[in-house]
Amino acid sequence: MVSCRTAFISDVHLGTRGCQAELLLDFIKVLECDTLYLIGDIIDGWKLKSGWYWPQAHNDVVQKVLRMARHGVKVIYVPGNHDEGAREFCGVHFGGVIVARDAIHEAADGKRYLVTHGDEFDGVVQHARWLAFLGDWSYRTLLAANTWFNHARRAMGFGYWSLSAFLKVKVKNALQFIENFEAAVAEEARRRGVDGVICGHIHKAEMRQIDGVLYVNDGDWVESCTAVIEHHDGSLEILDWSRRLPARGPAVATSQTGEPIAA
Repeated sequence: MVSCRTAFISDVHLGTRGCQAELLLDFIKVLECDTLYLIGDIIDGWKLKSGWYWPQAHNDVVQKVLRMARHGVKVIYVPGNHDEGAREFCGVHFGGVIVARDAIHEAADGKRYLVTHGDEFDGVVQHARWLAFLGDWSYRTLLAANTWFNHARRAMGFGYWSLSAFLKVKVKNALQFIENFEAAVAEEARRRGVDGVICGHIHKAEMRQIDGVLYVNDGDWVESCTAVIEHHDGSLEILDWSRRLPARGPAVATSQTGEPIAA
């Protein structure tokens, strides 16, 4: 069981073949929290416009989240660029889910965090949308190849390995983009006078100080299968759920420090 005060999830991309909905369901089923933040790109509207893909597991994720809201969990949905249509409904409640452009979260220790998807700080998304769409298509093509590659790895008893995540840390331009993004998001948190920022968008889980501001990215549920949780004392932690592979026997998730978490 994962018991925490708050959980942060983003970049699920329901409606795409790369979405790891089963692993996300596995996580949600053992999650006990007071507040759940959905930080954008939960449903991939870009992909659904070009072709419908919605297996039962994707529907189960939506139903599970709505059930959590009905049972008293405060669910706050901050839309991203792939589900930007939901931004028209900021301030509206849907089945107990609150839609917000962004949010300020106060942790148990009194620290305050800006919660935002982060696409507003991505110059490509803001000023060259055609390039963003092209990049999205290339990314999905890469994920498709990665899916077949990992089927073979699982058959041989190996764990999940992300090709696109590997390329991100090897390609200089990608590294520079990530660094620029992180600095811009941290600067916005500083401008708003908060202690840190919790975001998504770039599919790279990270937690580090940037000039006195705590930058936290909860990763995604396409490649890394990570989430951020706030413990009851206010401390934050990145959980890596990608090691929960049914074919490998008893499932074990690990934290950012590598410690196993019993489920």
